[in-house]
Amino acid sequence: MQKTTLITDNIIKIQKKLVTFEKGSRNYKKYSKILRKHIKNNNMKNRVRSDINSIETIKKISGY
Repeated sequence: MQKTTLITDNIIKIQKKLVTFEKGSRNYKKYSKILRKHIKNNNMKNRVRSDINSIETIKKISGY
């Protein structure tokens, strides 16, 4: 089973925009905060999806 990580388009767009700012500037801080929020949300979705897949696999194995 191959593990794939999906990076959404909005995260990539924010990263590209973040590169254009000078480190430590007001906009840099603003976009890095937005990026953190999107990454956290994406990780949470992946974790929930993984948990659901694990539960379904256990149900198949146990016969429920």
